[in-house]
Amino acid sequence: MAMRVNMKTGHVEGAHYLPSPNYDNRPAGAQIDTLVIHAISLPPGEYPGPDIEQFFCNSLDANCHPFYREISGLTVSSHLLIRRNGEVVQFVPLQARAWHAGVSEFQGCARVNDFSIGIELEGSDHAPFEEAQYLALTAVTRVLRDAYPGITPERIVGHADIAPGRKTDPGSYFNWARYRRAIREDSAI
Repeated sequence: MAMRVNMKTGHVEGAHYLPSPNYDNRPAGAQIDTLVIHAISLPPGEYPGPDIEQFFCNSLDANCHPFYREISGLTVSSHLLIRRNGEVVQFVPLQARAWHAGVSEFQGCARVNDFSIGIELEGSDHAPFEEAQYLALTAVTRVLRDAYPGITPERIVGHADIAPGRKTDPGSYFNWARYRRAIREDSAI
């Protein structure tokens, strides 16, 4: 099935939907015009597994790994996750505010969650991402840009760009040049 955004539900059709409780309404009048690329692996540096989904859905067992005790009690989410095999999982409807950016600022505007969509890539700062992830990310970016034309290539950033000094993802192994070339080619079609 080809991907598209259902503007009524805020779901990316073709994505597996797993609802997270960690979201709220965007401020009145907020325009979705920014895309933030993240990277996550749980436990750190390990994949695949159900732990990311459990973390975003508040069901991660803090006793399963020592690192989980450090993040126990955090309530975070992302709109989308792209697994290593290219599977797309959605946690939060796009029109809602997912809790992915934290303390952040982009082009002089704080609270980046208010006007952005967050996409997590299953991965880390210390390993390359998979071909299937780049293909899925390009496809998702295309449908998001169709639905939200304010998301221009200049408004697609990494977590490190909006929270410098605090965050480093998606990290140096994310191939920005390849990704930007792919979305540029898509926009010319």
